[in-house]
Amino acid sequence: MSPELISILVLVVVFVIATTRSVNMGALAFAAAFGVGGLVADLDADGIFAGFPGDLFVVLVGVTYLFAIARANGTTDWLVHAAVRLVRGRVALIPWVMFALTGALTAIGAVSPAAVAIVAPIALSFAARYGISPLLMGAMVVHGAQAGGFSPISIYGSIVNGIVEREKLPGDEVVLFLSSLAANLVIAGVVFIVCGGLKLWARGAVDEGDGDMAAGSRAAGAMGVPPAGAKPRARGRVGAAAPRSAELRPNPTATLTPSTEITTLTPSRLATLTSLLALVVAVLVFDLDAGLTAITLAVLLSTAWPDDSRKAVGEIAWPTVLLICGVLTYVGVLDEMGTITWAGEGVGNIGIPLLAAVLLCYIGALVSAFASSVGIMGALIPLAVPFLERGEIGAIGMVAALAVSATVVDVSPFSTNGALVLAAAPDVDRERFFRQLMVYGGIVVAVVPAAAWLVMVVPGWG
Repeated sequence: MSPELISILVLVVVFVIATTRSVNMGALAFAAAFGVGGLVADLDADGIFAGFPGDLFVVLVGVTYLFAIARANGTTDWLVHAAVRLVRGRVALIPWVMFALTGALTAIGAVSPAAVAIVAPIALSFAARYGISPLLMGAMVVHGAQAGGFSPISIYGSIVNGIVEREKLPGDEVVLFLSSLAANLVIAGVVFIVCGGLKLWARGAVDEGDGDMAAGSRAAGAMGVPPAGAKPRARGRVGAAAPRSAELRPNPTATLTPSTEITTLTPSRLATLTSLLALVVAVLVFDLDAGLTAITLAVLLSTAWPDDSRKAVGEIAWPTVLLICGVLTYVGVLDEMGTITWAGEGVGNIGIPLLAAVLLCYIGALVSAFASSVGIMGALIPLAVPFLERGEIGAIGMVAALAVSATVVDVSPFSTNGALVLAAAPDVDRERFFRQLMVYGGIVVAVVPAAAWLVMVVPGWG
């Protein structure tokens, strides 16, 4: 049995054990990386740790630390209330606002994980407050980021267009952008319907004070919702209707006003809002690292207001950090062993161009669910060059299909974007949410590459 095949089988075993024994998959993956890397691939410790995602570790820690402080001092409550006012109480519009916001950020040049790191914590705080499925909100954020991710001036778009130009293939920047936009828009629409979006529309507009769990027991009693400190209601079945008490139907005889505690901009909240704005500017304008910037801002806030920040370090999503870093370290071992290249070259040598094309799309989706989307596109597009040069398949459609297949799966909890969504969700059962993201990511991997191939490759675009 070849080393490459052994490494793939071990990955399957890791999934099975983590699923059936409730062991942290990251810890298992670290052990697997040690065993396979040392015994099969003959790697030393430096070779094994070459795949450790140090940048993602800092992003996860920094962003969850900063937003833990924002939750502690009430800044996220203030932002949620402002969002409700912005859409005139139409809670159903908020997921689409988050989709458009992350799409706009990536379209103008933000790296996709940076846009998700900025938007996801606010979006998921809103979801927890108003009983919206966290899977729905997280998917809308990630797919929004990918919808704008291939504009001609975006990071992803520039890289892929550069690869196409370097390989001397025909390309079309507009087709690439619109393909990703349309694919993610369709997926977002399906997720919105399946995960309870229509029920949000049926709920109608809520009062500005609705859902404000800190509004005091008087207002809570008038609305039939639990007072501050009540158990969050974000743990229900994904896509299920929220409990009646979570539907936030105001009593028409009650007089409600937004809580002064929530709507007041205290010095700590103003400083936190300024920090969040500084994070956006630092990432988008000055191209600074999102993780290092976030953790620096969190430290400054902690120093100024230690009472608000005392528990924030404990609220960093450490189990998620272990999970993601362990799995990606093992994927790094696979890369060092040449397993990913081995699989890609095996497919590229198939003599049936259309079959090779769909298999490359599936490899791009599967690998990208665990590794760099841009990295896998950079590896797979050159593998497709031989049959693209012969004109057996349209190059523009093939590149667009690979781009879509390799990025829509970023909602997987093992990808950077999915990990950020998992880490940012407050008041949820993280193990359950992780399984939901993993199942959803699996569905996307199974369905989207075939759909992209059928729509973009089979007709022979370009």
